[in-house]
Amino acid sequence: MQDNATEVTAAGIARLAGVGRAAVSNWRRRHADFPKPVGGTETSPSFALAEVEGWLREHSKLAEVPLRERVWQQLVGHPEGPVAALTHAGCVLLLIHDRPTLWLEVSAGSDERLAAMLPEALDQVLTPRFVHPDGRVKAPESVNTPPTVHTPTAAPLTPTTAPRTPTTAPPNPTATPHTPTTGPLTPPAAHTPALSIPTASAVLPSAPLLRGTAELAAELGARQTFEFLLGRHLDANPRQYTLTPADLAGLMADLAGPARTVLDPACGTGALLRAAAPDGPAPRPEQADQRLYAQDGAPDLAALTGLRLALHTRAGVRAAAGDTLRADAFPELRADAVLCHPPFNERNWGHDELAYDARWEYGFPARTESELAWVQHALARLRDGGTAVLLMPPAAASRRSGRRIRADLLRRGALRAVVALPVGAAPPYNIPLHLWVLRRPEKAPAQPEVLLADVGQFAGEGRGGPDWRAVRDAVLDAWRGFDRVGRLDDRPGLARSLPVIELLDDDVDLAPARHLPPPAPADGAGRLTDVRERLDRTLRLTADLTPEAADTTHPAPRWPLTTVGELARGGALVLRTGGNGGHARVPVLTDHDVLAGTGPSGTLPESEEEAVLTEPGDVVVPVLGGGSVARVIDDATAGAALGRSLVLLRPDPTALDPWFLAGFLRGTANNRQASSYASTATRLDVRRLQLPRLPLDAQHRYGARFRALDEFERALRLAGRLGEQLVRGMYDGLTDGTVAPGR
Repeated sequence: MQDNATEVTAAGIARLAGVGRAAVSNWRRRHADFPKPVGGTETSPSFALAEVEGWLREHSKLAEVPLRERVWQQLVGHPEGPVAALTHAGCVLLLIHDRPTLWLEVSAGSDERLAAMLPEALDQVLTPRFVHPDGRVKAPESVNTPPTVHTPTAAPLTPTTAPRTPTTAPPNPTATPHTPTTGPLTPPAAHTPALSIPTASAVLPSAPLLRGTAELAAELGARQTFEFLLGRHLDANPRQYTLTPADLAGLMADLAGPARTVLDPACGTGALLRAAAPDGPAPRPEQADQRLYAQDGAPDLAALTGLRLALHTRAGVRAAAGDTLRADAFPELRADAVLCHPPFNERNWGHDELAYDARWEYGFPARTESELAWVQHALARLRDGGTAVLLMPPAAASRRSGRRIRADLLRRGALRAVVALPVGAAPPYNIPLHLWVLRRPEKAPAQPEVLLADVGQFAGEGRGGPDWRAVRDAVLDAWRGFDRVGRLDDRPGLARSLPVIELLDDDVDLAPARHLPPPAPADGAGRLTDVRERLDRTLRLTADLTPEAADTTHPAPRWPLTTVGELARGGALVLRTGGNGGHARVPVLTDHDVLAGTGPSGTLPESEEEAVLTEPGDVVVPVLGGGSVARVIDDATAGAALGRSLVLLRPDPTALDPWFLAGFLRGTANNRQASSYASTATRLDVRRLQLPRLPLDAQHRYGARFRALDEFERALRLAGRLGEQLVRGMYDGLTDGTVAPGR
């Protein structure tokens, strides 16, 4: 079957050919044989991928389409949409992961044969991985053991086009689905299994994608291929999904501790359950025969999460789609741990129809307190002594409408800790979110205490997020010390435990910052002295680095000019653009880092895509925002991955001085003539930036002057930051009594 159904936009064509979108527009105007649009709109047309590839090869504009890009374009151009395509690809990747020989048999022959045989093959893999007929989760066959084509419970593998019913879950000793307890007049709401086996007719348009996905899996591995495709999809649709950062997910899983059964009732893309599941064949004893339960109101997310977890771990997976509060998929579950990043500030969470629900043990949440409904749902799904960790908005700790529920959670010993995270820990990134640690009480404690902690001091600069290592160490050390003995000695400015009785006032305000002792005065005074001394040294340095007066007696020279594009074509420099993915552990230099002059602070979606790594002497230029900025990479920044909206120029040192290059790229007039203007942003065409043709010795002289200017600029930035710290510290010291006003 020819892949005529897959469509690609002008941006996708540009990525295939490694050019800008302007080049694609020129090709359409100048070449009468350029493929005609087959879809899209007049302003954003789409083209048949097969026709585009043929045209690019015919005109020597494309030697070979990279396999990753081909698969990605097939996925985004799928006639049923990228989510359906990603689900089909994930099912096949699980088949390849668990039963590679079976996939080889199914994929042999035509696309029609593949589509006819695939549903039966998927039935043999999806059913035992997600639900086994006897109610137990069956461990998958090892990929190192040659698998058989048929299972004892499966019919012979024959082509079929008959529609299949969705995979459903029979009764399970741990979780037996039934109608949630609601008021007598409320009709029962339904949930559906997250994954259903696609029919032959649904699979047929995906056949080219599935073959390409299998080829990519042979190169990267099945799990890495799915992570790459899922990461690209999430990155291409950032406003559709609220993601839980991997570092935060790991911290929440560590707070909950090892668990055999883990539930995430608002699973999203599965980051929390992935953090809680062992990665490998040797889990802890507490995690042996582990079961993961996931539910999400978005069917596509529930399906993708189920596949992601099945590829990530040997644990049994139960994934369901449906509104958790209205139609709980696991009402009889009593899990060891519940991890949840619930939706915030929901008004339509079921307040009217769930008034008599049995889950509201601590009080009926107000319409504006959807987060407290999720808290009680988590507690209702725990076994006695089980732990729940929820990410919460800070307002949930102090809103008056929720004070009665908070008070009852404290009295009965269910709420064990509230941790204020630094700004930037998770979306929305401008708010310092909280973690609530809860435990379903086995018996009411005699003198309960609650742990309050605030790790806001570990916030990072810019958009790079907090210092996660420091956050993790501080939070886990305080929690484990508190959990061991039920109390914690005061840690000024960081953590303390309080008797519950001290919090049961009219407000029941649990915001940690309002209850923590301030940092020790001696530490604060010593810090101010250090800041002042550093500021004095920096101000003296700025005076030494101040540029000399400009000589204006000589007329401006008229140099012959060249452009970055011409230098790249001539081999004097290499031009690279920032990527969309990379290895998770590589620090990423973002456009904000370049503009602010700070170190690498970003992250890229986890994938096996080859990241562009910086080297000493590279020149990095942001392409958005309209600013004239260029940064020369030094030894401290080298090795970082290049982030999005950045262009890297790697000059040949025998032809170009990097400081000469960066200095002339920063000229205001130069940036103005190379910029294009849209309704909301200015974009820089780096190839159009100009610089003079000068011999290398003259470049070195200019480069030395530009380097001195860069040092002066950095000293000014440091002086500004130190000055802000000193002023803030003096205000705080004068107001809390640690600094005397003097005479």
